[in-house]
Parts: sequence; C-alpha cells; structure tokens
Amino acid sequence: MSKNIKTPTNQKVLTNVAVVRMKKTGKRFEIACYKNKVVNWRNKTEKDIDEVLQTHTVFSNVSKGQLSKKEELIAAFGIEDQFEICKIILDKGDLQVSEKERQAASDQSLKEVSQLIASMVVNPETKRPVPPSVIDKALQEMHFSLKPNRSSKQQALDAIPKLRETIKIERAKMKIRVAIPVKEAKAVHLKLKALFSDVEQDDWQDGSLEMVGLIEPGSFRALDDLVRNETKGHGRLEILSLKDVVEGELQIS
Repeated sequence: MSKNIKTPTNQKVLTNVAVVRMKKTGKRFEIACYKNKVVNWRNKTEKDIDEVLQTHTVFSNVSKGQLSKKEELIAAFGIEDQFEICKIILDKGDLQVSEKERQAASDQSLKEVSQLIASMVVNPETKRPVPPSVIDKALQEMHFSLKPNRSSKQQALDAIPKLRETIKIERAKMKIRVAIPVKEAKAVHLKLKALFSDVEQDDWQDGSLEMVGLIEPGSFRALDDLVRNETKGHGRLEILSLKDVVEGELQIS
C-alpha cells in the first residue's frame, strides 16, 4: 500500500475557522475566515483580505464542506464571482460565535471596563484607589450591559454614575499648577478659581499668579482653553498628577 495518502482535489481542510454567514433569497451563504481576523478587517487594522479569508469559496455550510450552487449565488448576489461575493459576506454578514466564545469575550470586555473605571475613580471618603475586582463584582451584580458599538472608555464613563448607587466611588481629581503673567493675572483669577474644586496654593508674586489645586477631569479642557486664550499663550498649565489619590488600595464592602 502506498505511503502517500492523497486528499481529493475537491476537498479543502479548514482549521482554526471563523464562519461569517449571510442569508439571502431564503438561502444560507457562508465563508471560512481565520479567527480574530474578521474584526480586524472590519475596523480596518487588517488590509490584506488573504489574511482574513481561508479560501475564496462560498459555502452553504462550512462545517460540512458543502459548497453553494452557482445558480443560487447568481439569484442572491446577481454575480457568480465567488471572490467578490466573499467580500460582500465578509463586510455585511454575521460573524458566528459560539456561546462559550461569546461569554469569554463578554467577560474579558467587562474586565477591561472594570480596569478603566479603577484608573478613573477613588473612594470619596479615603481618597484611595478602588480595586478592579470590586468594580467588576459590582458591575456583574447590577447586570451592567455592554454595548458592542461603544468603546471600553465610553462604557466605563457610562457605568460610573450607575456604580455610585451601589459602591462609594467618585472621579479622581487631577492636580494642576497654573502660572499667569502680571498682565492677565487679575483679570483671570476668579475665572480660574471657579474651575478648581480645591485650591491648595494661590500665590501672588510681583503681580504674577501661581495656583495649585485639584480639578475635575471634565474641567481640564475649559481650564486649558482659558489659560491659552486669556494669556495669548503666555500662561502656563502643568499637570502635576492625573489622579490625586492616597497610596494603597482599600477594599469596599
């Protein structure tokens, strides 16, 4: 018996498959892609379609290796060029994900959101960081729903007000130093002060002004615009700390 085992030419061995499916004219059309590449293609981080498609073939069922019929392709897409049809399905079809994979992806996304929130907030009573594990648990208990069309940062910002209802957190403040020249110092002093939530230093020296204090992260752009515009670029804004906290985590019950 020959040692060489030949695979029939009409069969294609597909491994590490991600299936993208589209239904048209009552028929199912599927393409075989490499895992993790479909999302990269759709967000334009992957440009080479051959890194995404395992084969330029349209199937009626990838897992069974059943190919779509020519007449069905023409009826559904108006063309028979399978490579062009593959591109249509890749762009507009539904990526098939198993329940296990979907749950794993959801858990990972939730952890990313929890870590982002932990980097933004503190316990308002102690000013200490809140562990991501505490935030992750709170998000799960409140059944926080992730939205696939929003970034992790947007979802973290959405979640913070809801988390305040169950655990003690607040946005960590930024520590800022502002230096204003003599010419503009008096005119902008009160406007500057209104943007600080806590002024630690309010010094006048030879008519120039230096202020150090804490601001809400959402006030930074307004403060930057004020310093830039009112002093015509002669003022100075310095971030001393992005997150003013007491070192060490504190568990929240």
